Amino acid sequence: MTGLIISIVIVVVIVIYVISIYNNLVKLRIRRENAFADIDVQLKQRHDLIPQLVNTVKGYMKHEEGVLTKVTEARSRAMSATGIDNKIMAEQQLSTAMAGLRIQIEAYPDLKANTNFMHLQTEISDIENKLAAVRRFFNSATKELNTAIQVFPNVIFAGMFGFKTAAMFELGDERAAATKAPDINFN
Repeated sequence: MTGLIISIVIVVVIVIYVISIYNNLVKLRIRRENAFADIDVQLKQRHDLIPQLVNTVKGYMKHEEGVLTKVTEARSRAMSATGIDNKIMAEQQLSTAMAGLRIQIEAYPDLKANTNFMHLQTEISDIENKLAAVRRFFNSATKELNTAIQVFPNVIFAGMFGFKTAAMFELGDERAAATKAPDINFN
């Protein structure tokens, strides 16, 4: 009889432990999803400003239609993306297209002096700063989830419950462009 009681207690303790692992993983996944919701708000604001920026730039950059088309297409893909991983990939492409636009804008001093353009640039810069902050929080939540999934004994149960490591929100090509030293030619 004592052996049966000990066996039942051991099973109950194991079940409670597994339930706590599951609940912790769910809590971390929800935290990551909420962090991405904060990113989504900033992305929506950025998406709303891009058409205004493209329209302001169009008059000055008649010969750069390809760059504007890339930005518009990337924005469209980013707005229609579903799921966190697809949105991250689409936003990386949009950020790359926007970086290309910023490079082209440098060749148009009259455009940089336009007050409407300057106002839009300031708004986009503010949104980019807010995005950087919420992206850091999202990546922190993602690291926390990934760590919880990969540590022992969670790794045993995480797979059984369908938890997988999640992607970070990296800048991709934009990071490479930002860290690359500019080419300077005095000829």
